[in-house]
Amino acid sequence: MRIYADNAATTKMSRNAIDAMIPYMEEIYGNPSSLYEIGQKAKEALEDARARAAKVLNCEAREIYFTSGGSEADNQAIISAARIGEKKGKKHIISTAFEHHAVLHTLKKLEKEGFEIELLDVHSNGLVTAEQVAAAIREDTALVTIMYANNEIGTVQPIKEIGAVCREKKVLFHTDAVQAIGHVSVDAARDNIDMLSLSAHKFHGPKGVGILYAKKGIMLSNIIEGGAQERGKRAGTENLPGIAGMVKALEDATSDLDGYTARLTPLRDRLIAGLDEISYSELNGDREHRLPGTVNFCFEGIEGESLLLLLDDKGISASSGSACTSGSLDPSHVLLAIGRPHEVAHGSLRLSLSEDISEEEIDYLIKSVKEVVEYLRNMSPFWRDLVNGKRPHVFAE
Repeated sequence: MRIYADNAATTKMSRNAIDAMIPYMEEIYGNPSSLYEIGQKAKEALEDARARAAKVLNCEAREIYFTSGGSEADNQAIISAARIGEKKGKKHIISTAFEHHAVLHTLKKLEKEGFEIELLDVHSNGLVTAEQVAAAIREDTALVTIMYANNEIGTVQPIKEIGAVCREKKVLFHTDAVQAIGHVSVDAARDNIDMLSLSAHKFHGPKGVGILYAKKGIMLSNIIEGGAQERGKRAGTENLPGIAGMVKALEDATSDLDGYTARLTPLRDRLIAGLDEISYSELNGDREHRLPGTVNFCFEGIEGESLLLLLDDKGISASSGSACTSGSLDPSHVLLAIGRPHEVAHGSLRLSLSEDISEEEIDYLIKSVKEVVEYLRNMSPFWRDLVNGKRPHVFAE
């Protein structure tokens, strides 16, 4: 049995997305900026895709900018808001300690330019509150940027309420919605969002293409110069095949979110219940306010890399956190942010499910994780110290 349980890292492209791309590689392959017929047909397809994406997000077509993915969209949104604030003498930016590194590294860059970055503490359940945001906003706050759903532990933030606070205080609000789109309902107008980032490969679209939504009236700063594409705000010939595949995947992924949630949530909870049976382990993040398919556990006495390699031997593709930091030996900054100590943060496992997983596969995941954890603990001197009382346990049995 082979189970792919790392859909938070990337998803398999859908057949519909692939089919949507083919005409723009074989027939309508012109440059959308060209004046001749094949170019103009490409332009028509581009604008049709923009309008369809806007319909899904509940915004205007002119508020949609196509990018190379979520990281680029995050960078452009944050830098744009910083430049807008800077012109008004506002150089205070609010975020959280467990954002994706596309956000955190951009904020670190701005900090070197003299911006004051305030990272809100994350509660042990993996949530921040609108009250925290309201208390942090100052007269010189230029931006609040808080992710919609966490990429490692899957907790879903109260974005509508946070957005309402920002709207009341007249502060720009950006959300990295890369993990949320296609998994929970996202509505730019309802959720009081000024800017939003998404990436196609998280919902069965192609890699290398994404969207930045920016509410009309927000002056975006260019981070790629060279041409007049995307209303002059993102130079470079548009990736029309990728855009076509992305928008089709976006429509498909959001067409029946209620059905998706109803099918996947019980399977997720079955997985959580099974892993809860492992002694000295804990689920990371709130049990209720989480994505339908994301489960993240810490296990005392083991090391995450060994866990992943042995699960791979059993046919299971999983991760210990963000694929963007998989080469790092440091414990997850997300788990540290919710209060996990280093020694257990190293022993984490993220299982992110797709909608086609079966009960049989869930049970195989549970059985396999139990076997591997037991095997690794039997080999671990650290675990022996815990069992013999030489070290204190972090979790209850």
